[in-house]
Amino acid sequence: MSPEPESAAQPAPSAAPARTPGPAIVIGEALTDIVISPNGVSEHPGGSPMNVAIGLARLGDAVELVTRIGSDARGGELKRHIEASGVAFFPGSIIDEPTSTGTALLDESGAATYEFDIRWSLEFVGELPATALVHTGSIAAFLTPGASDVRRLLAETPVGTIVTFDPNIRPSLLGSVETARATAEDLMALSNVVKLSDEDAEWLYPALSPSEVLGHILTLGPALAIMTRGASGALLVSDLATLDLPGRRVVVADTIGAGDSFMSASIHTLLRMLGEGTAPESLVDGSAFTAETLTRLGTFAIDCAAITVSRSGANPPNLADVSA
Repeated sequence: MSPEPESAAQPAPSAAPARTPGPAIVIGEALTDIVISPNGVSEHPGGSPMNVAIGLARLGDAVELVTRIGSDARGGELKRHIEASGVAFFPGSIIDEPTSTGTALLDESGAATYEFDIRWSLEFVGELPATALVHTGSIAAFLTPGASDVRRLLAETPVGTIVTFDPNIRPSLLGSVETARATAEDLMALSNVVKLSDEDAEWLYPALSPSEVLGHILTLGPALAIMTRGASGALLVSDLATLDLPGRRVVVADTIGAGDSFMSASIHTLLRMLGEGTAPESLVDGSAFTAETLTRLGTFAIDCAAITVSRSGANPPNLADVSA
């Protein structure tokens, strides 16, 4: 199934309403994951940006999700799931249309093939309110026509706003590697912190080592580049420090949402630093990303991801879970 084409006549973007936003805004997809297996059919909330927003809210951060959810029964389930963790919706995010879906077809061996039916445009977003941090990534960053709005919103963030990006590559939805790499690097250049998985890196940069990938990303403009490596931990690189952190030994239920949990935990640390008096400019220009900061950020993010993989599904922890 292919994404819906852009309508010939789009309504003019509306100005963002006057209100007091949370300190974090997440832009991206929320959809219904449908799993069809020999044992039957099941449906679950899905979408990397949605998971990041939920992870942030569970860690105690105020967060607003700019997304596109249908007004049907599936959309209602998504809305309840998102709001249950305390995430607020950007006005206009509930649309009178079918909710987007991603379908996984599992064979007898458990191997999956995927089909997507995704509607992604943000014609209702004129501008974002002033905020401390904006995050985006995954399908939202690559799928037209909404991807152009995502780029516009990142480019229009005021100086001093922290921008984080996780490409979270979905090859079955993308065209050539070269085109996807160009899109990803365009958004990396607008970001201050970039996180990608080792699988993302291998797909985007098959000829480069992990350290070479992160070094290349820093040349594009970000102040901090991070690569998650599953059970092997994470590699964090800034102009001031390089840190290779090991993973945590846990009994793994599944790895769904682990990278998103790592991302939300990283953002949480950045927001905590702002609350403690760290100047936003030092997170934008990288002068705050010392070895001590990378240790703090990476250790907490790995702890959160480890808790997530010990649970079934995308079920990120709250602060009490991490403390325990």
